This record gives sequence, structure tokens and C-alpha cells, in this order.
Amino acid sequence: MNRHAYLATGHVIALMEALSKVNVNIHGRENIPDGSLIFVVNHFTRIETFLLPYHIYYLTNQPVWSLADHDMFSGAFGQLLEAGGAVSSRTPRRDRLIVKSLLTGEANWIIYPEGCMVKDKVFVEHARYAVSYAGGRRPPHTGAATLALRTEFYRQRLRHLSSEQPAEAERLRKEFGIADLAPVLSGKTSIVPVNITYYPLRAKENALSRLAEIFLGPLSERHREELLTEGAMVLQGVDIDIRFGLPLESSRCLSRGPIEQDIMSLKQIDFDDRLPSRQTMRHEAFRLMKRYMDAIYEHTTVNHDHLFASLLRGLPFRRFSLDDFRRRAFLLASSVALSGLYRHQSLESGQVALLTDDRHHKIREFFTLALETGVVRYDGVDFIKDQAKFSSSFDLDRARIDNPIGVIANEVLPLKALQREVLLVAWMPSPIIGTLVYKRLLRRADEEFEADYRTFFRTGESKERDTGRPYLVKGKSRKMGVVLVHGFLAAPREVSELAGYLGKQGLWVAVVRLKGHGTSPDDLALRTGEDWRESVDSAFAAMSIVCKQVILVGFSFGGGLALDCAARNKDVAGVVAVCPPLRLQDFSSRYAPSLEKWNRLMAAVHFQKGKREFLEITLEHPDINYHRLPVTGLVALEQFMDELETKLPGITTPALIIQSQGDPVVAPEGSKMLFVRLGSPHKEYRLFDFKRHGILSGEGADKVHTAIGEFIEKIRGI
Repeated sequence: MNRHAYLATGHVIALMEALSKVNVNIHGRENIPDGSLIFVVNHFTRIETFLLPYHIYYLTNQPVWSLADHDMFSGAFGQLLEAGGAVSSRTPRRDRLIVKSLLTGEANWIIYPEGCMVKDKVFVEHARYAVSYAGGRRPPHTGAATLALRTEFYRQRLRHLSSEQPAEAERLRKEFGIADLAPVLSGKTSIVPVNITYYPLRAKENALSRLAEIFLGPLSERHREELLTEGAMVLQGVDIDIRFGLPLESSRCLSRGPIEQDIMSLKQIDFDDRLPSRQTMRHEAFRLMKRYMDAIYEHTTVNHDHLFASLLRGLPFRRFSLDDFRRRAFLLASSVALSGLYRHQSLESGQVALLTDDRHHKIREFFTLALETGVVRYDGVDFIKDQAKFSSSFDLDRARIDNPIGVIANEVLPLKALQREVLLVAWMPSPIIGTLVYKRLLRRADEEFEADYRTFFRTGESKERDTGRPYLVKGKSRKMGVVLVHGFLAAPREVSELAGYLGKQGLWVAVVRLKGHGTSPDDLALRTGEDWRESVDSAFAAMSIVCKQVILVGFSFGGGLALDCAARNKDVAGVVAVCPPLRLQDFSSRYAPSLEKWNRLMAAVHFQKGKREFLEITLEHPDINYHRLPVTGLVALEQFMDELETKLPGITTPALIIQSQGDPVVAPEGSKMLFVRLGSPHKEYRLFDFKRHGILSGEGADKVHTAIGEFIEKIRGI
């Protein structure tokens, strides 16, 4: 192997990765042990053929060679493979080369036990591992296990012969071409299972496929499929999660009587000789293969597409509504059953967007793909599933183009815990699904508050628990519900008087606790606008299940959050913003961006004493409000309001803006400007003659309550 060519190829691959839209995430690097290693990897694209040796080399600082199908070694592609350390499966004395390099530690190896690219992702058949190939179905290869066992067989045999039969040990040393026996005798061979998961999987026309057709003419089905699928990954973006599992030590498989007898034998045994323990070795190799295949598939990185495709396949009915599917998808994505699985980073955070505006485009992109490939069709009311797409056989050279959703669903079939949860959620009646989603949203809001309160409680600073706890006021009718949002640095108690008034009107009221609030400023310092959106959306999603119509009401910054939610969710019945900030008069807001930059500079030069992370403030309700303002929190607030300003013209739901004329925090001119920019054809601006910011409680607050109640009543009567 030409080391200079190998390293140069690695630099080329690194450059290609940097220029592409591939995002590689490495997990479990701590599982890579010392010693001689065989990495066994699932095989789905040609991408891993190049990327994996490069990344493993830089993780282990040891050359890594890979075994590849002989058909791949042609033209420039084959030359690149060879330079990158790939060895053809038809190389003469291939096994001897592998065993020798593992014995000496000269190189580690990558072997794909599936033996080919498994484009249909069908791994399991009749509860046994089986992969598709041109001739039908077959079990995975045991080659990696056999090579690991043979390496350890000769390592242990050399140890024994070195003391009992030095001449035979010397003969074997020469036969393998080993310069020094010392590292051989002290080493060990392990198998490291590796899983590679790609997300998203989308076969699309791309620059590579177009260029290939221009310069090479019509392509075969196989090559066109690979260029459409893998070219789209490289050029249009894909997350590649590489997970290393716990190593499997091959030496433990040799503690069987017949094998140990051969290891201890003083007779001459050549590499290609038929061993008396051959059948036992085969049996152990098969068992070892089963173990690492289990580990490979168990380390699949589950993503949204896996969940949606599995759910779609599991639905026992052909016709379903999008809302019902979204609720089932939310239950599945937020299920505790997923806690034992390896998840894509997008499944680590809250999943409420699946129920509301789908702002991360997970549902939208999946159904676009499902419609394009005919897995579902839309009749204007419901979606209708084509079950044949999941039950018919796959054309291996068309699978990732014609039926990517079936391929995606197949990938997680070996994950039994996930499949049980999928069937449970898929078969549950719709009314029960709605009830479970509603209860889970409310329970999670309460659990998050309890966890945050315990974590961030500060004696002398944190308020009483009930000050910050979110709560629900149950109404007399399910016709109308209200989501009520408090302001910045405050807590749910800030809007309790209005919540009580609305409850007496017979309305359902969900009083939101914005993340970072009701605990301590240290909690707020860690939060962003996305956290606050999640808080409001959770309550909105819960109320949307219980009530036919939902109105959003927010005070101060909570008004901005209410408007933001209305801009993203077109089924909001109405929105009320009380003293909503567009521009803040408070001096600290003007200096917050500068302070944030100053803090970063101080952190960069490791001068912690120079940082100002909090500003001391005095607000109207010291029994509710924080007295320390985190600079990062204020920066996040202003960034949120800047983003909201561009959304205001897109708000078309009926809107009421209420402002205090003498507000010392929010300028009336700012809220008036906000009102003007609203796109709603039915909007109203009410100015009250108060000289304070908090007008939802205290003297005269009943007038504001009445104005909000009248606005809600108008909508309820429509």
C-alpha cells in the first residue's frame, strides 16, 4: 500500500466533504479500543466507501483498509479506491494479507458483512437476517468473523509455539512475513460494529446526474439510480450519523475444546490447511456474525422519516386525515420508547411543531415525497394510502427512486421496541389519540416546570412554586379556548386576574409558563426564542384538541409571542396583544447587544471578572418578576422581535392591540406601528389612560378585561 497516495487521497476526500453539503456526525468514538480492529459496517451507498476510511484513520491514527467488490475496481473510480486503501475481493491471497496485517497491527480493516449495497434496506426475513442480491435472498457473510477468529487463532498459536515449539513458531513467522513477533504476541483482535444512517433520503435530479448523461450518454438503471440518490445527498445536503458500537473480542470465541486443541497442536499447520476444528470455527463465526449484525442495526440513528414511514405502513386503514396523522406522529416522536434508541438530533428536542406549524418542515417534506412516489394520494379531504407500496417486492436498481418511503421503513424493522410502539400508536382509535396528546402536552409542561424549578432554584431569589406553575382553567363549553401568555421576566401569576375573569365567562384557559421563567434568571439566561415558541405552541396544540376555536392572548412580550404563533398557524381564531413591544424604551435594551459583544470578548481572553452577564433592574411586581436581567435573554428577546416584525403583514386573523398610554416600558408609538403593519382585515387598536405597564391587574384592570372579553365574544358569535 502506497502510504503517500493513501494520505493524499484522504486529503482529497476531506476537501470533497468540506465542499459538499454532507454533515458527518461521529458517535461512540470512545468505543474504539486499542489493538487490531475489523470495523463491520452496513452498506447503503458508495459514499461510505470513501468517507469511512478517512474518518476512522483520523480517529485511530492507524491506516485502515477496506474490502470492496471487484466490480468497483475499474477506471478512475477504481484507482481512487485503491489509493484510499481498498482491496478487491478477488485479490490473490486476500485472506492471508488481512490476517497478517491484523497480526502485526500494520492496518485495521473495514468489511461490509452484507456483501453488497442493500438499497432496499430489507435486512430481516422470517426473523433471520437476509439481504437481497441479484439471485434472490441470502444471509450476511461471515467473512469478517472468520478473519477475526483466524487472526486470533494464529496469535494464540504463536504464543504457545514460541515457548513449546520455537522452530514451528519461526516457520509461521516467515510464512506470514512478520518482522517482529513481539507486537503480534501482545496484541488482540476486536470487531467494532458500525452503523451509518443517512437523513434525509431523497432521489433527485442533480448536477452529477445531469453531467453524467451529457458526457457519458444514457446511463444504466443502476448507475442512474445511484447518481440520483447519492448525488442528491452530496450536493443537496444529508446528515450522516456514524455510530461505533462496543467492541467484540474475537479471542473469547476460541475457548472451545476442538479449537483449543488445534491451537495447542505441535503439528505443522499451514494457512490453507483444513483444520480438525473447522466446523466448530464455522459455528463460532456464525454466532459472532449474528452478534455484530444485531449491534450494527441496533445503532441505527432513528429520524423523523423512519417514524413517519413506519407509522404510515402500520396504519390499519387506508384513509386518514393529516391532523390525525400529525397527532400519531407526535405521540410516536415524543414516546418514552424512543429513549432506548439512538435518535437523530432533531428528535432530541420538543416535537410540538409536528402538531402546529411544522416550522421544521418534517411533515411537509415527508408527504411531498409520499405524494410524488404514489405512496399516498390526496382527494381534497383525506389522504389515501397505497398499501401495495409496502408489500410488493423491490426492484433493487429502482428502489430508492420508486419507493424511498418503503426503503426508509425497512431500515428500522430490526428495532423491535420501535416496531411495537409503532403498531400501538397506529392501531389506537383517533379519539384516544387526541386525548393522549392533550394529556401528554399538559403533563409535559408541568414536568418541565418542576424539573427547571428544582434545577434553577435560588434561595432568596426564586419565587413560590405556584407563582411560576402553568395551569388550566376548564370552561363550560368546548366552543372556545384561550391561550394566555405572560410577559418577559414574569410568570403565569402575572396574568392570573385575567385568567380568572375569562374562566368566569365559561372559557377554557391555558395559562402558559414560558421556559426560563418562574424559576430564576440563571434559567432564563439559557433560553432562546425557539424555547418560548415551543411553550406557546404546546398550549395552543392542547387547546386545539379540546376546543373548536382557540384565541391567543399575550401581555407585553407575551403579546409578541401570541402574534408570532398567529403568524405561523392559520387556524388561530383571533389574537390579543396587550402592550406588545416593537421597540423598548428601557435603557438596558439599547445596551444589551453591546454588552453581549463585550461579554464574548471577555470570555475569549479568559477575563471572567470583566463580564456582565446580568443587569440589576426594578419592575412593577417584585413578587413575580426577576430582579436580575440576563443579557443573553434580552438579546434573544430583541432578536425575536426583529423576526416578528417581518411576519406581521402575514397575520390575517382578527386582532386586538391594547396599549397603556403612559407605559414606561413599551412605547405607544411602537405598538401603534405594530398595529399598522398587521395584515389582518379585522383589527382594532385600544388605548387606555394608564401610567403603568402592567394593566392586566390592579386598579382599572377590569376595563381591560372587559375589552378582551368583548373581542372574544365577537369571534365566538361569528
